[in-house]
Amino acid sequence: MAKVCHTTEEHSRGQRSLPPLQFDAPLSFGAILHDSRSKHGEGVQFVVFSRNATGMRVLLYDQSDDRDPMQVISFEPKHDRFGDVWSIFVPGLKHGQLYHFQADGPFNASGGHLFDPTARLIDPYSKALAGHFLKHNDGIIRPPKSVVVDDTFDWNGDRHLRHGLADTVIYEMHIKGFTADPSSGVEYPGTYLGVIEKIPYLKSLGITAVELMPIHEFPQESFSGKHRQHENYWGYDPLAFFAPHQGYAVSKQPAAQVSEFKEMVRALHTAGIEVILDVVLNHTAEGNAEGPTLSMKGLENSVYYMLDKDSGTYRNYTGCGNTINANHPVVRELIVLCLRYWVYTYHIDGFRFDLASILSRDQNGDLLKSSPIIEAITEDPLLADTKIIAEAWDAAGAYQVGTFATLRWAEWNGRYRDDVRRYWRGDANQTGNLATRLAGSSDLYAGERRQPYHSINFITSHDGFTLNDLVCYEHKHNEANTENNNDGDNNNFSCNYGVEGPTDNEAIELVRSKQIRNMLSTLLLSQGVPMLLAGDECRRTQKGNNNAYCQDNEISWFDWKLTIDHADLVQFTSSLIYHRLSNPTLRRRTFLKGGSSTNGTVPDVEWFSSDGTHVDWFSGDFSLACFFGAPTPKVLIDEDNPKAGGLAGTPQHVLIFCNAGTEKREFLFPSSPLLQEMQWKVCVDTSQLPSLRRSHQPSGFDPSRPIILAERSLLCLLAPGSRRPAKRLDS
Repeated sequence: MAKVCHTTEEHSRGQRSLPPLQFDAPLSFGAILHDSRSKHGEGVQFVVFSRNATGMRVLLYDQSDDRDPMQVISFEPKHDRFGDVWSIFVPGLKHGQLYHFQADGPFNASGGHLFDPTARLIDPYSKALAGHFLKHNDGIIRPPKSVVVDDTFDWNGDRHLRHGLADTVIYEMHIKGFTADPSSGVEYPGTYLGVIEKIPYLKSLGITAVELMPIHEFPQESFSGKHRQHENYWGYDPLAFFAPHQGYAVSKQPAAQVSEFKEMVRALHTAGIEVILDVVLNHTAEGNAEGPTLSMKGLENSVYYMLDKDSGTYRNYTGCGNTINANHPVVRELIVLCLRYWVYTYHIDGFRFDLASILSRDQNGDLLKSSPIIEAITEDPLLADTKIIAEAWDAAGAYQVGTFATLRWAEWNGRYRDDVRRYWRGDANQTGNLATRLAGSSDLYAGERRQPYHSINFITSHDGFTLNDLVCYEHKHNEANTENNNDGDNNNFSCNYGVEGPTDNEAIELVRSKQIRNMLSTLLLSQGVPMLLAGDECRRTQKGNNNAYCQDNEISWFDWKLTIDHADLVQFTSSLIYHRLSNPTLRRRTFLKGGSSTNGTVPDVEWFSSDGTHVDWFSGDFSLACFFGAPTPKVLIDEDNPKAGGLAGTPQHVLIFCNAGTEKREFLFPSSPLLQEMQWKVCVDTSQLPSLRRSHQPSGFDPSRPIILAERSLLCLLAPGSRRPAKRLDS
């Protein structure tokens, strides 16, 4: 073989620095921007799908509040239609151009066709929307306009962070609500840029990812053009899957939300925080037959939505009037391209799929064992580094927690939420359920080669009580929603401990403070991936409202004064996160096998009763002791799934004592010489306020003395594990 020699000049060329990464691969549909280097020259290629349309037009506007287009360009079917794809190039158009589509075709509701030649339609592939709903004198509603977007952005070398899922601590938050309250003190409240101003707080808290409630475009006002006081604050009502919400931008220039959202992602990544999007790919704002024609209805209703074959009525598995026909090949392509677009163009790190069980339904609404769209997302090579999380249920009764898809998918663990709430409330016979949740929910996820990190553990989320309200209210108080308090879930597993709502009773407040700390401790000491609701670390309240979907006001907004009033709780939460991320014992990559320390070896998990003996699962007791043995370096990696990441930190043994009873309980230290010889220190003691030392250094503990654990309290001890440090892997 000939020897290849490289000159110094060649070597230096090979080592030159690369330009910042740009994800500018064009979509196959929508408004595709061409510059002067294109074979067509400068302009825009409009590409839209419609199988049954007989005519297609693109309407061009100068301003977002224009009621009528300045130009209408018709597609010529003989030259501008390729199969079911309509495509036309319009020279001279640039970034910021506003447009609608308009389609002719049959109107036959029972046949599934709702073409309306007067309807102005949002491009399903819109990269941004501009303006508001406009009502004409004839009563016809005009939706916001689609915007031609140049995706070029200087990312300054930004890359996806690729934190291992098992090393993730998720913080669920609402973009506007996080800084909208005047107490936030930011220059740009309620916006993407406002979030940037609060990154130091997120960094100090220690979370590794934000999960953003829907940011894809949704209506800011009613379809009559008036502001909606009681609708859609959460954003689960999409208009355009590819477009970031314009209402969260500071600038009102068309497409400003595109660059401002990217600025936020770039700044979060610089701080080491990943961005996960809550995506609503299961329905749209067009609603049922009574809803307006805004986009998909007027382009190919029978393809984009699930319809009854005989009547043409909308199948409603979402509770929102319509259901996206996700397993139709055309719609499946749209969904996959949408996910790719957010990953490439916006550097998004993962997705949480709202009502994900709908993705398991075929075009007739039947649940599939092997769903084509789920398989497409699972196997897509360009999504391989993203976190994929399912809300594994829908509004029509499907509940797939523990059975959704494969090891590629993690799940919101609703069972975890309910079992932890019930245990700490003091419900009978919950000790075994608590143990299962602490250990990573193997009853749900041990099949299909799944592991503890496939369980997204949470006690509260946007949907339901906040953590503060969980311990202050026994009943929902949704009167502000103007639905006679009939909306929202009645099964909250909550307790007010004597008074409904706020109280000056110190004894009740002490119990509530302990219970909040008990549940936060349980969440962050459990195997699996913890998700914290924004504001739970400082007792944010919604005044008992457990369905604040329509409350764009102080009910939903983050009150930043609480971070001062409850600074000790913020510090408590931050310290818990620190201990979790510095101790790989709490972030196992594989399920625990159990064992007994009495034979001289350290098991990965062991359970004890309050008398120090192995636990009797049928005793009906409210007390439990849990030992997590520190892993050795050779088991710090899930070899079946390297993308889970390597375990960082120094392993420590963990011993947790829980007492959910209303009386104090004496615990004898576990009757294991091996455990008794370990050098234990107190890490968490919720019976003491503040219950976790401000320093990250635990205090000493004497295992020879009985432990008197106060009513409704948790004690966590740590002891050194292997002296050999864990190897940190890039993940």
